[in-house]
Amino acid sequence: MKILVLNSGSSSIKYQLFDTETFKPIARGLAERIGLRGAKISQTNATNHKITLSGEILDHQQAIEYIIAFLTDEEKGVIDSVDEVDAIGHRVVHGGEKFTQSTLIENDIIHDLHGCVDLAPLHNPHNIKGIEACELLMPGRPNVAVFDTAFHLTMPSKAYIYGLPYILYKRHGIRRFGFHGTSHYYVSRKARDILNLDLLNSNIVTCHLGNGASVTAVKNGQSIDTSMGFTPTEGLIMGTRSGDVDSAALLHIMRREDLNNREATTLLNKHSGLIGISGVSSDMRELEDEAKDGNKRAKLAIDVFTYRLKKYIAAYAGALGGIDVLVFTGGIGENSALVRKLATEGLEFMGLVLDDDKNNQLEDEGIISHIDSKSKILVIPTNEELVIALDTERVLSGNLK
Repeated sequence: MKILVLNSGSSSIKYQLFDTETFKPIARGLAERIGLRGAKISQTNATNHKITLSGEILDHQQAIEYIIAFLTDEEKGVIDSVDEVDAIGHRVVHGGEKFTQSTLIENDIIHDLHGCVDLAPLHNPHNIKGIEACELLMPGRPNVAVFDTAFHLTMPSKAYIYGLPYILYKRHGIRRFGFHGTSHYYVSRKARDILNLDLLNSNIVTCHLGNGASVTAVKNGQSIDTSMGFTPTEGLIMGTRSGDVDSAALLHIMRREDLNNREATTLLNKHSGLIGISGVSSDMRELEDEAKDGNKRAKLAIDVFTYRLKKYIAAYAGALGGIDVLVFTGGIGENSALVRKLATEGLEFMGLVLDDDKNNQLEDEGIISHIDSKSKILVIPTNEELVIALDTERVLSGNLK
């Protein structure tokens, strides 16, 4: 079976084509700047042959037409015909409380997905565009929605209910949902495999650190708490998102700066976090370079980021009743030895002891805790696309649990 995995954003579509015999991608690509100047699409196959096209890509439908053309290209494509694509798996950011697991997309499901748009207005509409374009361009092929939020729906009510009037939860579904679910799911299972761990008797804290960042407490294989909330804005400091902020402080800023709701949302999501504190960049690599050169605000941004991260790790160890494994993933988690060091300093009392040499020398995946560390610290590259492909196959085979 060949499964096409699509991650449709506002102006981009990331994609991979998997062969289920190996569950390794036989092609991967990116269509970017859809509907904007400078649009382009590029694809690399398993033998590193690359196709690139720059030009005009008007909308998601045209982008997927190009993706199909690239996959079936006579010289550098990987399939002879689109008929070889057996199914399409789609990343959908928000499934609300309705979708507790990955789901085959049918007419009533599309209607329900539109019902979740208010919960993720910046993401879900574009996810749906990708689905509808595939239904039009590849008729008869099953489409499966895999939700970022689904993994976290095992959280108990004490973890997801806010300290607001309960009627607001009943009326409007105001609660913690959490995101990055496919990533947290994947790395917690991968940690089990690496350590030969009994997943059903384990306490794991997973840290997905990138431009968006979140921490999840995974007890016996299930998410019991996570740092992102009703939206992805809550929790950790992120590239451009504020993370946790006193709501009264935001109201005060809105009054003093005369901001409307849209402007305040933009402030929290586009101009805050690492870029807001540093005034330099939202990229941790650039901030580390700036800090080495003596930029005090760049150093402050790193310190605030890692301090907030350390607090969440310790808090979730408490929620779990102990910690067996700490996992770092995502662009920052996988590549920044400094962030991993600062985030674990002072947590030795909890049994988390970092090995500096292993941490500094690691290039890909591995254990970076000291040999005497009671709890293991791992770095695991995430693979959300693989989770989507696996779930798509399981939905179609009726084996999704």
